[in-house]
Amino acid sequence: MSDHSDERATMIAAGDLQEFAPRGREHCRRHPSALTLQLRRLQPASELCSSDGAAGLVGSLREVTIHERQRESWQLRKGVSDVGEEVDYDEELYVASNMVIWSKGSKNQASTVYKAFTVDSPVLQALWCDFTIPQEKSEKADVSGSDEIVEKCICILQNSCINVHSIEGKDYIAALPFQVANVWPTKYGLLFERSSSSHEVPPSPPREPLPTMFSMLHPLDEITPLVCKSGAGVFGSARVQYVADYTLRIVYLNAEPSIVMTYDTVQSLHTVWALRRVKPEEQNTVLKFSEQMGTPQHMATSSSLTAHLRSLSKGDSPVGSPFQNYSSIHSQSRSVSSPSMQSRSPSISNMAALSRSHSPALGVHSFSGVQRFNFSSNAQSPKRHSITHSPNSTSSDSFLIPETEPIVPELCIDHLWTETVTNMREKNSQASKVFITTDLCGQKFLCFLVESQLQLRCVKFQESNDKSQLIFGSVTNIQAKDAAPVQGIDTLLVLEGSGNLVLYSGVVRVGKVFIPGLPAPSLTMSNQMPRPSTPLDSVSTPSKPLNKHLGPLEEGVLLSPVPELRDSSKLHDSTYVEDCTFQQLGTFIHALRDPVHNRVTLELSNNTMVRITIPEIATSELVKRCLQGVKAILPKEIAVQMLVKWYNAYNAPGGPSYHSEWNLFVTCLMNMMGYNTERLSWTRNLDFEGSLSPVIAPKKARPSETGSDEDWEYLLSSDYHRNFESHPVAKALRLDPLEVLAPKDDFSQSLSLDSSTLLFTHIPAIFFVLHLIYEELKLNSLMGEGIRSLVVLLVQLARDLKLEAYIDYYYRDYPALVKTSRQACVIDQVQTGFMHHPSFFSAEPPSIFQWLSSCLKGEGVQPYPYLPGICERSKLVVLSVALYILGDESAVSNEASHYLYKITSGQRKQQIEQDDNRCSFRHSTSVSSLAEKLVIWMTNVGFTLRDLESLPFGVALPIRDAIYYCREQPASDWPEAVCLLIGRQDLSKQACEGNLQKGKSSVGPVLSSDIPSGTESEEDEDGMNDMNEEVMSLIWSEDLRVQEVRRLLQSARPVRVNVVQMPEASDHEYIEEKENRLLQLCQRTMALPVGRGMFTLFSYHPVPTEQLPIPKLNLTGRAPPRNTTVDLNSGNIDVPPNMACWASFHNGVAAGLKIAPASQIDSAWIVYNKPKIAELANEYAGFLMALGLNGHLTKLATLNIHDYLTKGHEMTSIGLLLGVSAAKLGTMDMAITRLLSIHIPALLPPTSTELDVPHNVQVAAVIGIGLVYQGTAHRHTAEVLLAEIGRPPGPEMEYCTDRESYSLASGLALGMVCLGHGSNLIGMSDLNVPEQLYQYMVGGHRRFQAGMHREKHKSPSYQIKEGDTINVDVTCPGATLALAMIYLKTNNRSIADWLQAPDTMYLLDFVKPEFLLLRTLARCLILWDDILPNSKWVNSNVPQIIRENSISLHATELPSSEDLSLETLAQAHVYIIAGACLSLGFRFAGSENLAAFKCLYKYATDFLKCLSAPTASITGHYNLETCLSVLLLSLAMVMAGSGNLKVLQLCRFMHKKTGGEMNYGFHLAHHMALGLLFLGGGRYSLSTSNSSIAALLCALYPHFPVHSTDNRYHLQALRHLYVLAAEPRLLTPVDVDSNTPCYALIEVTYKGTQWYAEATEELMAPTLLPELHLLKQIRVKGPRYWELLIDLSKGTNHLKSILSKGGILYVKLRAGQLSYKEDPMGWRSLLAQTVTHRNSEARAFKPEAISAFTSDPALFSFADYFCKPTVNMGQKQEILDLFSSILYECVTQENPEMLPTYIAIDQAVRRLERREMSETFELWQIKLVLEFFSSRSHQERMSRNPNRGLFMNSEFLPVMKCTIDNTLDQWLQAGGDVSLHSYLSGQPTEESQLSMLACFLIYHSVPTPGQLAAGGLEGSTNFSELLLKFKQLNMPVRALLRLAPLLLRNPQSMVL
Repeated sequence: MSDHSDERATMIAAGDLQEFAPRGREHCRRHPSALTLQLRRLQPASELCSSDGAAGLVGSLREVTIHERQRESWQLRKGVSDVGEEVDYDEELYVASNMVIWSKGSKNQASTVYKAFTVDSPVLQALWCDFTIPQEKSEKADVSGSDEIVEKCICILQNSCINVHSIEGKDYIAALPFQVANVWPTKYGLLFERSSSSHEVPPSPPREPLPTMFSMLHPLDEITPLVCKSGAGVFGSARVQYVADYTLRIVYLNAEPSIVMTYDTVQSLHTVWALRRVKPEEQNTVLKFSEQMGTPQHMATSSSLTAHLRSLSKGDSPVGSPFQNYSSIHSQSRSVSSPSMQSRSPSISNMAALSRSHSPALGVHSFSGVQRFNFSSNAQSPKRHSITHSPNSTSSDSFLIPETEPIVPELCIDHLWTETVTNMREKNSQASKVFITTDLCGQKFLCFLVESQLQLRCVKFQESNDKSQLIFGSVTNIQAKDAAPVQGIDTLLVLEGSGNLVLYSGVVRVGKVFIPGLPAPSLTMSNQMPRPSTPLDSVSTPSKPLNKHLGPLEEGVLLSPVPELRDSSKLHDSTYVEDCTFQQLGTFIHALRDPVHNRVTLELSNNTMVRITIPEIATSELVKRCLQGVKAILPKEIAVQMLVKWYNAYNAPGGPSYHSEWNLFVTCLMNMMGYNTERLSWTRNLDFEGSLSPVIAPKKARPSETGSDEDWEYLLSSDYHRNFESHPVAKALRLDPLEVLAPKDDFSQSLSLDSSTLLFTHIPAIFFVLHLIYEELKLNSLMGEGIRSLVVLLVQLARDLKLEAYIDYYYRDYPALVKTSRQACVIDQVQTGFMHHPSFFSAEPPSIFQWLSSCLKGEGVQPYPYLPGICERSKLVVLSVALYILGDESAVSNEASHYLYKITSGQRKQQIEQDDNRCSFRHSTSVSSLAEKLVIWMTNVGFTLRDLESLPFGVALPIRDAIYYCREQPASDWPEAVCLLIGRQDLSKQACEGNLQKGKSSVGPVLSSDIPSGTESEEDEDGMNDMNEEVMSLIWSEDLRVQEVRRLLQSARPVRVNVVQMPEASDHEYIEEKENRLLQLCQRTMALPVGRGMFTLFSYHPVPTEQLPIPKLNLTGRAPPRNTTVDLNSGNIDVPPNMACWASFHNGVAAGLKIAPASQIDSAWIVYNKPKIAELANEYAGFLMALGLNGHLTKLATLNIHDYLTKGHEMTSIGLLLGVSAAKLGTMDMAITRLLSIHIPALLPPTSTELDVPHNVQVAAVIGIGLVYQGTAHRHTAEVLLAEIGRPPGPEMEYCTDRESYSLASGLALGMVCLGHGSNLIGMSDLNVPEQLYQYMVGGHRRFQAGMHREKHKSPSYQIKEGDTINVDVTCPGATLALAMIYLKTNNRSIADWLQAPDTMYLLDFVKPEFLLLRTLARCLILWDDILPNSKWVNSNVPQIIRENSISLHATELPSSEDLSLETLAQAHVYIIAGACLSLGFRFAGSENLAAFKCLYKYATDFLKCLSAPTASITGHYNLETCLSVLLLSLAMVMAGSGNLKVLQLCRFMHKKTGGEMNYGFHLAHHMALGLLFLGGGRYSLSTSNSSIAALLCALYPHFPVHSTDNRYHLQALRHLYVLAAEPRLLTPVDVDSNTPCYALIEVTYKGTQWYAEATEELMAPTLLPELHLLKQIRVKGPRYWELLIDLSKGTNHLKSILSKGGILYVKLRAGQLSYKEDPMGWRSLLAQTVTHRNSEARAFKPEAISAFTSDPALFSFADYFCKPTVNMGQKQEILDLFSSILYECVTQENPEMLPTYIAIDQAVRRLERREMSETFELWQIKLVLEFFSSRSHQERMSRNPNRGLFMNSEFLPVMKCTIDNTLDQWLQAGGDVSLHSYLSGQPTEESQLSMLACFLIYHSVPTPGQLAAGGLEGSTNFSELLLKFKQLNMPVRALLRLAPLLLRNPQSMVL
């Protein structure tokens, strides 16, 4: 540094002084427990656990006066917002006794308490820590760290435990197995230091010392010891061992880089270690050590240790592990044996590692001295949390326990650096404060403050080249009493002994800090107090500082003006201090604390605190850029000095304001380059707004009031005047330029530079960097002001460096600013030799516009120079043009070296490469064209629309073109950022919804209709009012079918009982008749809820604070005409008992199924819905089952499940078991399996007590097993279920009733377990599953019952005599369906043949006709691919004998036959056809297949006719009704969700039929069909996956209950399993602007299959999509909406997630289009009107019409203000028309973002016409635009796709081009040729022509005079010669034509 005197003069003003008090302190006072605290304060607070005084707590306790006794501490950090980015406020963690208070935001005292915690015992420490939770262990292979979730937590350390609270709200408590001295947060988790009690004597030789440092990676993990790996010592290789040295104290721990600093209390040395995870081999080493326990090894180790120590004592630096350096002092050898070697001394209390299961208070305090880690035997790995401890592990005689496996360590420390041993080290030189700081050039230092010596030691460190380790450098000492880093500006604050605050950057002193409002200590000391005469010799204590580093002692290091010293241990040193009367001196700084960003707190001697802000290094964008650039290019030392000088100049007290910052910077920089700014006219006149800058002496104030001529000249030659002259306003006001007289001073003589200054030799480098920054700023249209300022500086430098090319270049850019007569400074030749011309300096000025222009013209380009990190925008533009125009895809993929070359000062290679990789673009498979590549790459590097808007329009054009292209044809799976960039709100909204966490996404609000329907009052609670009317009215817009369905399915209002009273009937009889009629109607009412559940499926998001409304089931009636109530409970007729119990169960299910799977529901809400009255228990049971089906039951706590089951309520058990199983479908969940097994005797061990489980519950449990094990082919389960199909009745009455349903359930469950496995049932061949099932199906001898339950079945039943044959009537249905499911879709012929219907009369008599239905169904499901949707195929299933002899369905009279039973044949016939039709329904479920529909509809109508035919009695009404119901269900399956009218009419017809044969079961079937038809309100459809078919088989089992309590053949609850087959398939387009559902045309492409080729089909959405696995792609088609393609060949997940979130597909109307609702035929769109009269379009476009084209408010305003004619227009009419047509074109072409470009071009051309171009910036842009459209790449794109592009169908560009040409040619003819000639021959031109000349040169790309001279163009005689010579100068021919007359010295006029 230069001499101290001028240094001392500079002061740095600190800003923003505030009183500081921790926010938590005042919150504590108001805290409810403050009272108890005051009581507690009377008792002495228990001593804090701190080791060695200073190192103890993070926050020191000095602020509080001593009598207050309240311990408080706090720490601050930079605020982190919830999203994770940094914000500009502080967060504070404040600790006082039992409270921890976390507050945020302390700028200007505006802080709020964020959280407050109170714990039971005093808080020892509180800290922030982030824990990482690694994701799936299986993915451990790539340890990228990307898959780790970070939990941000607060940890609160108490005496015996540590509490951890995460921000998400999780709380953990971990017990501590030892006394903790300190906790440190690390990158990985927490690090604990065990407090070593002072009396811990070195143990006797055989005992290994205990580890002293432990880590805990997550509050749920074990606390494990830390290991250390120290350098290779005597042992030859690096040693790994536990950290067990209690002389080692941690003084500092840092997360990035992850290092630990320790202090050795014996040797007084600080050591730095790297902290990292343990490698597996190191774990093994440590664990191996623990096995070898023989003494010989100890002996060997100890002897080698002593040898090692001897070598150390000679003063070498410690090479081995510093842990072993002091064993000589203890004269004791340390063994290296296992930490788990048990203690042999019984006196030491032995304690089990407290596991989480122990209570933290478990006698922790009673442990004495050494707490021994007892590694309990079941703690094998840190991940396995032991719950149980071996009972004897806590016993005191621990040596009885055998050697156990120790805890595996998780973190390791590597030795990095130890400070050198010096002779004079004291005992207590432990660092009291350590921090890492970066200097202004990015070099890192580790600084530690040794308080006892008043020294701050700074060690420089850096990463090694391969980033693997840190390399430490030398130590620098700075005298300091205290210090704190200022991270915000890369400096540190040092409090010197004298009380001065000094700012350092690294180890370079920047200057003193002046704090307004506090007196500077050195002044006050010298004025107010006499120096004490005693001091210096009397105080020769060891802590006397070494002053050699800081020069003169007059700093008064020892006379620290501090009444209360930092550390009481120093008081005895400085007794003299008390004598001096310091109190009068006022307040002094006595410590620094809590540095955050650039704020720091000063602790004053009078116990107050103030917080100050250290000022920034620069505030204006321009100065920051320039400083960055210059810093990057200079050598580090010079860069630091330059920055220090600038910082001092800028931040002097009373420093400059924002505007004059640049002027100050220029002056400062030029002074450092050796200019004399006082004498250079333009710098002298720079305006500093009267700031008293120390660098420039202020202009002498004149006493004269009047002013003088000199003032006027001062003004004329000022910057301001010059800028103003070139301002467009000056031209508009026609102001004549004032000539400045040549100044009278001695400036005419040349000025020379002082070559001894700091930056003189680097002028060329700095100039070049500033030029690059100038080019970079050109790419930001917001920085125009800065460019003008910068160019003035550049011109001065270019002129002095004699760089003609550069001067010419600046002149062309800013003709008005760059005047010819500017002062030059002479640089001697000699001095020029000293200058360092860097290798990257180019003689031709690099120009970004020129580079782009060459690219567009297809000429070869040189790499463009750029400064990494500073010219980022240049880099972006260069690479995007390389990619899009040159088509080089590798440009952005990896290294960008072809097009860019980096400029560095040589030392910074590394970090840049890594920068590049950040931009590297991972090739996503979907990218096809260059435009897509470009757009995706730009979003990856973080380019946004705002950046695009600030690019100049010519440069932005290629990017806009690419965006326009992508907007037309985007991919559906692009991330949100890309969609925002290309301006597709529909897509970005879609992407944004997709990213929402699964929860109540915004589907609810978008599509829920809050319009109450008109009939709300009457339909009050029918359970169907949450349906989404809006979407349904779009799907079924022509009629009111939805209201009709609602009417048919409502069960909450009384029914009409219409009975006419016969004259002969008495009143009593009439009443009975009415009640009987009501009973019939109630059969129907009770069947409705199942269908209603289907209709309202998943349509409602419940409010968590309200109960779910369950509509009541109304079983009363009203009799017209008087509307009297009819009730069944009057006692007039017999009503079956419990008639309504299943109906109310179904009602509960229907209500529960309304809840959408995405709703937010928790266990508490489920329990909260539990009804108070017992009658509603059945409904609640159904509600539970529904919650299982929609997946919410998994949230119900196990405890509650247990509660429900122990009640023993049959329905609740059924609902709960089925629900839980459905929720855990196919998971083999063990807990659920146990739950179900309790209810299935067969799954319990034979010796278990017989539980009396109701039969229906057993059935439900068996189906539950099937669901939980679905598709797993689990052997044991399959074996048990197989046996259960044929379970015989037991001796008492058990298993005798409703055996059929149990057998069926076992069969269905077995089918589900082995679903679709067919013959590949691995490991089950010995069970002979198919054969056994075949036997169950056809009968035969019962096999001997295998398995555990033989005993039970020895004695036969006393009720049922079955003999030893199988009862086929019981077992057949289950076995048949089991076969169907096991061989589902396998097309296995041999199994299918077993199921063929018998073809002889004899065999037909053996089979129940309804079993034929099941067999046919099973056979068709196995031969899945053979099913064809036509009646020929259906009939082919009927055996020949039946076909030949059957009655046709229409016959009127009966044929007679003797030997054939016609009844059998007719029944078999209808059942077989019904079975085939049902299989057809399964095959085409949810497909809306037309052929299948027609075929099924034909059979359904046939059956209907049959019912009324006379032959119906043969077949039997019951059988026909069953078949008709089956057909209706099949129809509904095929048309599921579509709401087909014909099926609806059938269902309504069946709804009206009551009485006669119509029982509860048939009603149930018909209304299920109706429900399926409108499944989920048209949003859901059925799937045909195996799992769905299994569920549908259970739900639609074709045997319907006879009455409402009938569960004999099939458990009614299973009817609801259809939910498992339903899947959302409705695609609803939502208009992104209005946020309402709308119609849109979509095109669906099917993949080809064996039945049909690839095909496309157009659908009008909202519509149900076909099953996704059948589709190839879906497109939203134009022309009304923006196109959108969803490609399913890459996977269906994207579409699935859209469908599951409500199927919302956002679409955006194109400009000028109306939606299909407003304009169904497309005749009203505005484009249609304009096509008819195209010619007059410009005038015809009314600005009012714009609203049809766009929803952008900015465009509305533009139309309002710029396109509406006013009364007296005059001249402006033409501009208005132009604006209107521009607007029209932009809006119809849908690129409104081009509007500013059009207008800018127009304005620029007008300015050129008026000859007012003062800068040629816009002309360059127009030139780039023209070149883009004529570029080759653009022509190619146009030829491929002629209908698209920007500016395409407009005459705008040609007109503009023509105008420019004309203007410039006119100028040439009007005398411009003279100035052009003088320019080319290098003579000065006249001022007035300068700007037009520059325009001409730019527009026609005229080479510089230098290039022309080099080309040897002088002697050319004719044009062809010129052409040849200009070939290499790349000058266009049209420009050459205009130059030719001048160059050929041709007198004739211009040739055009």
